[in-house]
Amino acid sequence: MWLLMINPTSGGGKGRVIGERVTRFLNASEMEYSDISGTSFESATSNLRSALDGTNVTGVIIVGGDGLVHLAIQELAGTEIPLLVIPGGTGNDFARALGLPLDAPEQILAGCLNRHPRKIDLGKVNNKYFAAILSTGFDSLVNERANRMRFIRGQIKYTISILLELPFFKPRTYRFSVDSLEFTTKAMLIAIANSPSYGGGMLVAPDARFDDGSFDVVILGPVSKLEFLKVFPKVFTGRHITHPAVKVMRGRAIKVEADAVAYADGERIGELPITAEVASGALRTWAM
Repeated sequence: MWLLMINPTSGGGKGRVIGERVTRFLNASEMEYSDISGTSFESATSNLRSALDGTNVTGVIIVGGDGLVHLAIQELAGTEIPLLVIPGGTGNDFARALGLPLDAPEQILAGCLNRHPRKIDLGKVNNKYFAAILSTGFDSLVNERANRMRFIRGQIKYTISILLELPFFKPRTYRFSVDSLEFTTKAMLIAIANSPSYGGGMLVAPDARFDDGSFDVVILGPVSKLEFLKVFPKVFTGRHITHPAVKVMRGRAIKVEADAVAYADGERIGELPITAEVASGALRTWAM
């Protein structure tokens, strides 16, 4: 039996609309499935755990954004149960990395369900898995501020948060261990990337791949606020990595220490220090 989990509030209600299209497709295809959607993060987690414990599960289909991906991989990582992602959120960066179309759930279902899934890498930080990017620095502070905005939705709240946070932001000193290399540096932003983008298509690590056994570690050193505003738009094309203040490294085991907070897949991980490792081939999923 397939398990179906829909987040109807993701993407400002897009998840509900996409979820209805998925349900119609499954019903028309006479596929056996159980809808385990919850009314909250906690109930969805509980429903998934219970269903995985008590059912012979063929796979899990989720309709939502990167937050729902983050929830699902905590339960599916390291198992043989595959995850099929139907993007229905605001950012959908994990779906982008898999090459999945962002508004064609029927195409994804028809194209993937008749093929075998593949294994991809996940990241693991402080005993939690992440699918796309673990970050700390300026973008994490923007996330913190955006999460406090209860009455603004969608991508605009992150743009507003950037403009509000930047005037007060100062680079911090970070202590790194990247495999066997240890160093200390000041930085504005650090991204430990299992895949290329976050924030709805910002290609912070354009060469990162989720099947190469390594992270791409992107470090933005101190620049003036004016220079930051000039460089930042280039992140949508990946051209920022040619800037002299940007350093890109690769590694399988990363430790970062500082007085800062970390986010992964848009979810709060907590205060540093953090230790991240590649979990090679930890998730079975479909790509297009």
